[in-house]
Amino acid sequence: MFDLASRDIKYLSGVGPQRASVLNKELNIYSLHDLLYYFPYKYVDRSRIYYIHEIDGTMPYIQLKGEILGFETVGEGRQRRLIAHFSDGTGIVDLVWFQGIKFLIGKYKVHQEYIVFGKPSVFNGRINIAHPDIDNASELKLSTMGLQPYYNTTEKMKRSSLNSHAIEKMMSAVVQQLREPLPETLSPAILTEHHLMPLTEALMNIHFPANPELLRKAQYRLKFEELFYVQLNILRYAKDRQRKYRGYVFETVGEIFNTFYAKNLPFELTGAQKRVLKEIRRDVGSGKQMNRLLQGDVGSGKTLVALMSMLIALDNGYQACMMAPTEIANRFCERKKAGSHSHRSVDRRCTNTDRYACRDRRYREFLFTGSGRDR
Repeated sequence: MFDLASRDIKYLSGVGPQRASVLNKELNIYSLHDLLYYFPYKYVDRSRIYYIHEIDGTMPYIQLKGEILGFETVGEGRQRRLIAHFSDGTGIVDLVWFQGIKFLIGKYKVHQEYIVFGKPSVFNGRINIAHPDIDNASELKLSTMGLQPYYNTTEKMKRSSLNSHAIEKMMSAVVQQLREPLPETLSPAILTEHHLMPLTEALMNIHFPANPELLRKAQYRLKFEELFYVQLNILRYAKDRQRKYRGYVFETVGEIFNTFYAKNLPFELTGAQKRVLKEIRRDVGSGKQMNRLLQGDVGSGKTLVALMSMLIALDNGYQACMMAPTEIANRFCERKKAGSHSHRSVDRRCTNTDRYACRDRRYREFLFTGSGRDR
């Protein structure tokens, strides 16, 4: 079976030790597996050929088919650049390079048909394409290109000629080696239930999708798998904590909670609030640590549920702390308590020996904000 993880990246055609070292340091890519899981950040449709008379300097990326009429070198020193005059019979554009001039003059031939791809711009009233991708028209099959992937690279990689196009060629070499399916990472039942693309097919289509629909399915499969294993890991961690650590048991719903509910609450709780409070009461009475995310719309009463859960802790002789999610919320609460100080004391008439209440103890409410004020 083809083992991607054990194949060193330096043995891939077109890489070698020097480029492999750059990939190791810049992208943490050491094996074919690492490379295959380095996904593109965008895609460009390479299926259409434009005519030169159709394009202008505002278009994102275009593709032309024609021939180079001639070369000229302009400027001196750092301003020196190579310009190739390219035509398809409907007009002329300038292909411009600022580096590798001697190499490029020897690489591309005059009056030979090429396919040029790049981003057009306007300079001195002329359409030009800087550092375009150029392929021999007889070797490039546009019908099979689909969406071209683009990969993030660094300046150090570009100095080693490891641009997005080079990464694409390396990726193509890896994909061509996938002659048999890779080991599936999800069960057949999950694949069927969620209509997921097989792993090998998804990896091929995330790099070289023939159309947007195949790209969407490949992205969905790989995103699903990533989040699925994140969820499994969270579940494993939660189960481990339940086995290793015990929580405090809140056995009683007592005076503080009941007084607040009966005498201080000016409205009836919603059915959802009552249900969640019952679930929280069951959790805190189980002896297991509770980690709970309370989800609801703005104004649905989540803070009240949190407050009443805190009252259960007070009824059982424990302290509770509420942290507002943002400084804005803190400031809102501060304005609501107009005229009050940044902290205040609340007296409770109790006895120190009472297990469930902290009588004769002073509770203090503090306001801490990210700006460092009122500390």
